[in-house]
Amino acid sequence: MLSRVFSSSLKGIEAYPVEVEVNLSRGMPSFTIVGLPETSVKESRERVETSIRNTGLSFPVKRITVNLAPADTKKEGTALDLPLAVGIIAASGSISPALLKDYLVIGELSLDGSLRPVMGILSTTIMAKENGFKGIILPEQNAKEASLIRGIDIYPCKTLGETIDFLRGDIEISPYSDDVEDLFKQNAVYDVDFSEVKGQELAKRALEIAAAGAHNVIMIGSPGAGKTMLARRMPTILPDLTIEESVETTRIHSIAGILPHNEPIVARRPFRAPHHTISYAGLIGGGNRPSPGEVSLAHNGVLFLDELPEFKRDSLEVLRQPMEDGFVTISRAVSTMTFPSRFMLVGAMNPCPCGYFGDPYHECTCTPGMIERYIGKISGPLLDRIDIHINVSSVRYEDLLTKSDGEPSSKIKQRVLKAREMQKKRYKDEKNIFFNAHLSPKKIKEYCKIGTDSEELLKMAVKKFGLSARAFDRVLKVSRTIADLNGDDNIKPEYVSEAIQYRTLDRKLWLRL
Repeated sequence: MLSRVFSSSLKGIEAYPVEVEVNLSRGMPSFTIVGLPETSVKESRERVETSIRNTGLSFPVKRITVNLAPADTKKEGTALDLPLAVGIIAASGSISPALLKDYLVIGELSLDGSLRPVMGILSTTIMAKENGFKGIILPEQNAKEASLIRGIDIYPCKTLGETIDFLRGDIEISPYSDDVEDLFKQNAVYDVDFSEVKGQELAKRALEIAAAGAHNVIMIGSPGAGKTMLARRMPTILPDLTIEESVETTRIHSIAGILPHNEPIVARRPFRAPHHTISYAGLIGGGNRPSPGEVSLAHNGVLFLDELPEFKRDSLEVLRQPMEDGFVTISRAVSTMTFPSRFMLVGAMNPCPCGYFGDPYHECTCTPGMIERYIGKISGPLLDRIDIHINVSSVRYEDLLTKSDGEPSSKIKQRVLKAREMQKKRYKDEKNIFFNAHLSPKKIKEYCKIGTDSEELLKMAVKKFGLSARAFDRVLKVSRTIADLNGDDNIKPEYVSEAIQYRTLDRKLWLRL
């Protein structure tokens, strides 16, 4: 007898339908799975047979042939355990095949017949809805995540036996639903705030400008100056995630298997801080089964790279494509996968190899040549994509003793939101330009016009500090953002003057400090 059960598998962050065809025939007892199953799928034979027997159901002593269609696409993961078991039981005549056509079935089986959660359930639910399924049968632990998608019934099950009883009609399971807005609000609270940062007014001002214009930023300062503390609070002044952004980010975290079970939705801007020993594949994504890297896990959030010069050169260079395009493409011999990676880069580094160049309390032991080589580890093309360079000085003793809190993130965020609203209106007719950081050299001339006084100021800066052509463009973009923060349509000389001080990593300027 033949049965068909509908399930799904993952390719990148997208799910695609898989039709599990099970045929029972006479002959020597065997269990064969075809349709390009990977090792984890082949191993499901033992899990499926044992769980069926331990559930109290009879396992057919026949020749069992399973085809996973489409047969020309590799199937990976353990999510096909449950549909395989349901297909075998249906083929034995215990379930009417007509009852299976309306449901998508997915889940991993334990040997005792209980269901375990699977990765990527949000993408699977979206695909099931788009393909017109009435409902999706899945492990109970995945129900909250799946309930984020409206318009499809979610049927959570604890065991294989409960799933079979539901399909037979012996028990009734009410569709699971949850208040998405309430879940979003519960998980949208940050546990850090800028009010906790003592001193560092210049650095906080620069990060506010970076947030307002979506500029990438790098902080240079001695060890213990507070660079990491500042970076971790960057998401708190960025605009709140929209529901659409949240769903998109949650899909990536779900597929990577890092979504906490008690937080089924990513409601806060992601903050990822990989160690400088991270591999190329860990940063950009990859592996035998391509999975999202840190640049994709930071999608719609902040990617913080501490000790930037200590990262491998090839790892840093691969950041250029996702920073420019907002996605990363991973190519393999048989397939190409694309993961979203629209993030804000926040880098941090010491000013020199010993870490104390320019520090008033410690003596630097580095020569100018050593400092030049250290800074030179960051390539020009990467620096070309970082608009703001700021010095983070050691916190003064007086600032540490003060009992008053600094300005809270909520107030800073209000100014950031107003500046971003100005940019949205300004670029509403532009394609792929949403904020000042996205301006191309051609558009900079159009939207960042300056007066004669500002031109003279820039001319003086170029001559005195040796600013490059790319630094010139970055100064104009940052000046435009400073004007937006002040609610000003015109770029005044004082805005240009402030923007110039955020170019400290330009080689000649750095060595003259």
